[in-house]
Amino acid sequence: MNLLPQSSEFVLTDEKDAARYALRRDGVLVSVLDYRDDGRTMALTRAFTIPTFRGQGYAARVVEGAVADIEARGDRDVDAVCWYVADWFAAHPEKQSLLRAR
Repeated sequence: MNLLPQSSEFVLTDEKDAARYALRRDGVLVSVLDYRDDGRTMALTRAFTIPTFRGQGYAARVVEGAVADIEARGDRDVDAVCWYVADWFAAHPEKQSLLRAR
């Protein structure tokens, strides 16, 4: 059973009060990326996709959008705490310059 409406309008928002990026498709929450922001570094701590929507690439989409937002702001390094985020950066070497030096 397809729970998603037939159109595919994606919206990614930075919900600062909840410290997360939220990805919605046609108004339905499909995936989130939790973070901690200390003013210098955004620690991306947990990527989560609603179980009904897993396997459709939503986690990758929310991570990609969050990384693009952080990169555009230009004032934070990224700490890939979540294993999924670390794997995403490994698959996107062109973005590794955003990672916090250890």
